[in-house]
Parts: sequence; structure tokens; C-alpha cells
Amino acid sequence: MTQRRALLARLSGADAPAAVILIRFYVGAVFLFEGIQKFLYPDRLGTGRFDKAGIPAPDLFAPLDGVFEIVCGLLILAGLLTRLAAVPMIVNMIGALLITKLPILWGAAPLFGDASGWWDFVHESRTDLAQLCGSLFLLIVGAGTWSLDARLHRAVASGAADR
Repeated sequence: MTQRRALLARLSGADAPAAVILIRFYVGAVFLFEGIQKFLYPDRLGTGRFDKAGIPAPDLFAPLDGVFEIVCGLLILAGLLTRLAAVPMIVNMIGALLITKLPILWGAAPLFGDASGWWDFVHESRTDLAQLCGSLFLLIVGAGTWSLDARLHRAVASGAADR
């Protein structure tokens, strides 16, 4: 097996249970819908939100983030290159937690007014934490047997067996 085939087989490995589709559906749909909303409501959820959070170059990073969320969300929903799509979404969620949610612990959260402390942090970060955990799960186990990754993996494996 060539190195390229070996890498593709590793990325598309999907022998996790079919029930993984439930995690893929949730994680992929949330990323897809959040990415779309960055373009539909730029003042509240896109550039304006990035600017208010103090993210530099919000005119660049908000649309870029939206595109990544849409593309990776679609890949996760389809179960195509799921492990690869999970990586930028893990980085995305860590960034969201550090930039917009961690300041709540310090009482300095411009996006959330007077929210501060542990319980406000846990409440406000629940979706980000769920998305982070779901993305980590998909990175570890793959897309599951009901996915395009599983079909791709079978095709790569059968192609390697033919040689």
C-alpha cells in the first residue's frame, strides 16, 4: 500500500458503531447553521460579534470562521473526511472558549454584560463545550459505519487488496 493510500485509509477509517451518526448530525448541523448565521446576521453573530469580543481583523476572521464552520459542518454531516474536518473545529471551539467564555470567569466578558463567575461560565459555554467534546469524539473514533468515510475506506481497502 502506498503512503498516500495508507494516509487515506487512516483518515477514512470508520469502524465505529453506526450510532456515531447521531453525534455527527448534532455536531455537523450546529457548525453548519452557526456558520450560515455569521453571514445572515453579521452585526450580531459575525463581524460585529468578533469586533465586540476584541478579535483582531474581524472583517477577515468572522467570514473565514463562517466558511470553515459551513464546510467542516457539511463534511461532518456527510461523514466525509470527518477526522480531518474535526481538527479545525476543535481549534475553533478552543478559541471560542478562550476568547469569549473564559473572560466570564474574570468578570470581564464584553459579550455577556455582567455575567461572571463559575456558574455563568458553565452556562454560557455549554454549547461550545458540547461542540468541542463532539469534535474530539469524532476525531478519535471517526465517522462510523454509516458514512462516506466508511465507503471510502472499503474502496481503498479493496483497491489495496487488488494489488
